[in-house]
Amino acid sequence: MLKWIVLAVVLLPLVALALAVRPVLTRLPRLRRAAVALQRRAAEAEALRDTAEALQLRAEGVQRQLDTTQQRLAVIRAKRG
Repeated sequence: MLKWIVLAVVLLPLVALALAVRPVLTRLPRLRRAAVALQRRAAEAEALRDTAEALQLRAEGVQRQLDTTQQRLAVIRAKRG
């Protein structure tokens, strides 16, 4: 009789634990795929951020050229008029 009580005290929590863990284990492949997709998107976002920074630098360079061109044009107009 004591043997059955000990088995019940040991086995019932193990069965309960297995039943609680089972749904998590069945979702692991989906969670792994989602994690890989998130890592891929993070890499894409990083690449886009780098591209945006490069474009920003280029836009600042073009703005400086435009300012220089406008100043030169103003000087040319001042000499003519």
